[in-house]
Amino acid sequence: MARIMALDFGTKRTGIAITDELQMIASGLTTVATKDLLVFLEDYFKKEKVVTVVVGEPKQRDNTASESEVYIAEFIKVFVKKFPAMKLERVDERFTSKMAFQSMIDGGLKKKKRRDKALIDEVSATIILQSYLYK
Repeated sequence: MARIMALDFGTKRTGIAITDELQMIASGLTTVATKDLLVFLEDYFKKEKVVTVVVGEPKQRDNTASESEVYIAEFIKVFVKKFPAMKLERVDERFTSKMAFQSMIDGGLKKKKRRDKALIDEVSATIILQSYLYK
C-alpha cells in the first residue's frame, strides 16, 4: 500500500505528517519552510509512494473559513496543477495547534521544546492525519 500525507499549511512553515505503508499509524515527518514546500513534496513523492495528501482546513468557531484559507486555496491550485494525479482531501483543523501543544505537555516535553513552533506544526499535521484516518 501507499502512504497518506497531511499538511498543516502556514504562510511561513508547513508541518508534515505521514502514515506507514499500511495507513494505520500517523507520525510527524518534518516541518518545511512553506516557500520550499513544493520542492520538498516533489522530492518526497519520487522516493515514497503517497496516494493522498490531506490539507488542514482552518475554520472559525462559527464554521466560516479562517483568514488563512485564502493562502491555502492558492497553494492548492498550484499543488493540483503540479501533481494532477494526487488525491487531495481537506480536514477541519480547528484547535489542532492547541491539541498539539497539550499533547506535548502530556508527553512531558520541556518548556523550551514546547516553544518550538516548527514542532507544534508537525504535531498539528499528525493530529490532522489522525483525524482523517479515524473518521
